[in-house]
Amino acid sequence: MPEPILRVLAFDFGFRRIGMATGDTLTGRAAPRPAAAARDGTPDWDSIGREMRAFNPDRAVVGAPYNADGTAGALLPHAQRFAEELKRRFALPVSLIDERFSSLEAGEALKERRARGERRRVRREHIDSAAAAVILERWLSGEPGEELP
Repeated sequence: MPEPILRVLAFDFGFRRIGMATGDTLTGRAAPRPAAAARDGTPDWDSIGREMRAFNPDRAVVGAPYNADGTAGALLPHAQRFAEELKRRFALPVSLIDERFSSLEAGEALKERRARGERRRVRREHIDSAAAAVILERWLSGEPGEELP
């Protein structure tokens, strides 16, 4: 029996913005969505809820911020609490995926698109959502992560 196709919503947690991206296990591709606002680390749950209702995902993936040497980054406990609250509010399975260098990778890809004339300006919120797409594509490609209990 074939594996079911899953729709996945990914998040790049931040204190000012939370990047979002959607994707599925059929295509293995992710697409950035508009970032949700956050105020001092408190997410705009209404904005996230609208995206959840519009996309109706089967699962969520949250970037886990680790330092370059693999140690826990300062934002890791905040990202974990965000992931736990996502699971509680929306009754979805949630995975944490190592997000090391995802913002750098996303920023470089957006700059390349701008150089080719595909994008006028690269704003911070574009990078946050492109980073969420990188995180999601890592999960879709089978990168191991941590499943929340």
